[in-house]
Amino acid sequence: MAETLIIPATTDKKEIYRTLVPQIEALVSGEPDTTANLANIAAALKQTFGFFWVGFYLVKNNQLVLGPFQGPIACTRIDFDKGVCGACYTRRETIIVPDVEQFPGHIACSSDSRSEIVLPAFKNGQVALVLDVDSDQLNDFDEQDKEGLEHIMRIVETIL
Repeated sequence: MAETLIIPATTDKKEIYRTLVPQIEALVSGEPDTTANLANIAAALKQTFGFFWVGFYLVKNNQLVLGPFQGPIACTRIDFDKGVCGACYTRRETIIVPDVEQFPGHIACSSDSRSEIVLPAFKNGQVALVLDVDSDQLNDFDEQDKEGLEHIMRIVETIL
């Protein structure tokens, strides 16, 4: 298990993700507990990027239920047809929202959240959970985040 996170001294997101991905692989390698792994992944993302909120919502009993996260308290349950997380679950694809106020049906778990990216992870062809990342800045997520976080979600799928 890796116990120290090395964060490169650069603002180049592509380089930061390139450095982070193998560290996350090492972090989860050999650890069979999904909750522990998701908690460490959320912590690594928060520590590396300083995201306002980062966490997982797991599919349970026909809802998305709050899992391991870093940041302020959050919505505990989200219906599949509600908010950005529900849209990600339903569409089965990554969703980038530059301004959450412009997203129809956005759920304001925190009024400080301004932009968001949500990504699905699959198990046996079904969405098993979503990764929700919020920023307190408008338009904070781009294609580099999408690519880097989707790579991390492929790692998540190996531990489900």
